[in-house]
Amino acid sequence: MKNKSMSSILMAVTPMVIACVVLVVLALGASTAAQGPGTGPCSDRTLFGNYGLTVEATLLGPNLPLRALVMQHYDGKGNLTQVDHVVVGGTPPAQEWTPGTGTYTVNPDCTGAEVINTPSVPAPLHIHFVVVNSGKQFFQVVDADASSATGIRVD
Repeated sequence: MKNKSMSSILMAVTPMVIACVVLVVLALGASTAAQGPGTGPCSDRTLFGNYGLTVEATLLGPNLPLRALVMQHYDGKGNLTQVDHVVVGGTPPAQEWTPGTGTYTVNPDCTGAEVINTPSVPAPLHIHFVVVNSGKQFFQVVDADASSATGIRVD
């Protein structure tokens, strides 16, 4: 008797389970198709708003420590503005906050690059970064020296 009722229950439930699995597979497929090929969780829009950065470096050659604070504003469209306060070898900058501008690109895999022009350094800074925590934070390095920075979105 138990086998007959268990068999009846399985026969009644099995089509519903199959229907649910099919719906889940279709929903996942539609979601992936909507994103399109080569897309990921990040884009230029991932970086938007103001970010506070701390920079630590050792200037190669003279072997001087560099510490900096930076406030960057990302517009979500590939442009940024900033002000920085850079201390080299314990000597503060001539101008308390130095403005700068630049451009950036965020790849679908949340890696990216930016170029910043600021009077604080003689040549444009070429920087690579990784965006984490849904755009709330990033880690970056400057290509030409031993400097790294962490940026955190200002709420």
